[in-house]
Amino acid sequence: MNIHEYQAKAILKEFGAPVSRGVAVFSVDEAEAAATSLGGPLWVVKSQIHAGGRGKGKFKEASAGEKGGVRLAKSIDEVKTFVGQMLGATLVTVQTGPAGKQVNRLYIEDGSDIEKEFYLSMLVDRATGRVAFVVSTEGGMDIETVAHDTPEKIVTFSVDPATGLMPHHGRTIAKALGLTGDLAKQAGTLAAQLYAAFTGKDMAMLEINPLIVTTDGQLKCLDAKVSFDSNALYRHPDMVALRDLTEEDSKEIEASKYDLSYIALDGTIGCMVNGAGLAMATMDIIKLYGEEPANFLDVGGGASKEKVTAAFKIITADPNVKGILVNIFGGIMRCDIIAEGVIAAVKDVGLQVPLVVRLEGTNVELGKKIISESGLNVIAADDLDDAAAKIVKAVKGNA
Repeated sequence: MNIHEYQAKAILKEFGAPVSRGVAVFSVDEAEAAATSLGGPLWVVKSQIHAGGRGKGKFKEASAGEKGGVRLAKSIDEVKTFVGQMLGATLVTVQTGPAGKQVNRLYIEDGSDIEKEFYLSMLVDRATGRVAFVVSTEGGMDIETVAHDTPEKIVTFSVDPATGLMPHHGRTIAKALGLTGDLAKQAGTLAAQLYAAFTGKDMAMLEINPLIVTTDGQLKCLDAKVSFDSNALYRHPDMVALRDLTEEDSKEIEASKYDLSYIALDGTIGCMVNGAGLAMATMDIIKLYGEEPANFLDVGGGASKEKVTAAFKIITADPNVKGILVNIFGGIMRCDIIAEGVIAAVKDVGLQVPLVVRLEGTNVELGKKIISESGLNVIAADDLDDAAAKIVKAVKGNA
């Protein structure tokens, strides 16, 4: 689960990390009060969307002005003007894709006098099973570009969970960023604060880009991007309350209600599979046969008829879906349950596109019988290769 910058900074502030003063606003009327409370003389007006590259982004609407999604205002009137232009407009960045995202909220914060910009992030390193720090002197840039062009400017290290963050970790960050004296001490303190926030809130990723040194010699988190481990959210209802559903795909929201692992993609063939590995293999073989998957969907090992029905409805709600492939290997999951769920969903929402079903495993014969006797126009497949070939042929035949 992702949250907005202003929400992320509020969390960091709880743990003592240095951030600028700021106020989230949802209307032009709120903007004037927010700017007045901050006092100026410089204000930064930031679009709040779940995507990076906001400063370099462009709005689709000409009325939003030519400047990007992050703007420096030198008066309260200018703050109000920027808020009026940006609020409700669609911002397109390198991470949103061409469709962009509508800006429904903005963050107004104090301007900062910047002397240096750095990059710092934390994430779970699955290779080591530890929390890792990634730091670079090249702040304010896309870290992917830095990694590609000058990888020597990126320093990474992981923290042993048995010891937690130690003083030498702070010294490693300071050395990597070329910080000495008081700034080196600040780096150590900040590292401890960020590590406490990361582990305490079960974050999956924390990115500060840029981490700045101000002209008066203070480290400050000028931006913050945070995502959480969804499997740990049950421990943090206060974090769940920060969820902005307007930033998420409606189909993914619906899937989360039934505990389905669903990710929307850009292809034409909807997939319903049990097991993440089998789902990935199904997507791969669809691509091998010349089409693209419309989604990743894992119904899980013990899905109920209701869960399968919900999954099928979510797939058919996607207007890009031109065909559906159901691929189930019944271990814990019973093939007859899948069959009953598919039939229930088809009878409820109808079937407007080709449907290929491949069943194997527990109660497979019963599952096949249920489908064959349903009277539905379903194409049966013997194995995964056969299923992929048939659904791709059916989709291309209807194109």
